[in-house]
Amino acid sequence: MRAVVQRVASASVAADEGRYAAIGPGMVVLLGIAPGDRDRESAWMSRKLAALRIFEDSEGKKNRSLRDTGGEALLVSQFTLYGDASRGNRPGFSGAARFEDALPVYERFVDMFEEEISRPVATGWYGADMQLTILNDGPVTLIIDTPTQP
Repeated sequence: MRAVVQRVASASVAADEGRYAAIGPGMVVLLGIAPGDRDRESAWMSRKLAALRIFEDSEGKKNRSLRDTGGEALLVSQFTLYGDASRGNRPGFSGAARFEDALPVYERFVDMFEEEISRPVATGWYGADMQLTILNDGPVTLIIDTPTQP
């Protein structure tokens, strides 16, 4: 499982049929799911994101997490995080889980993340063509991969 995490002042996602979601200060998570990702990876990633100290304390140090700040979260599925452009100019996506395998993992991840931060998480729409607007704060952007299993 791979996440691109951005600390944001605000963010929104829109899709067809007038679907729209928005957050204020908090974090945007672009989430890619690899073949074999299951509850173990979802639990690890949701704990990591909820506890990630990327928000400033009263002294300006990054010592506060999403849990600490009460900030909002926007989660958007993004299989292209597993794109491989090492050969040629068109990326291959064989490193991403198949749609039908990844959907239940994504849905379970949403539940786990909401449980970790004790509040609802705004989401995009799995498999939809979406337009994402992000006002990155800092800027702070991190790439986080679940640990590889032995």
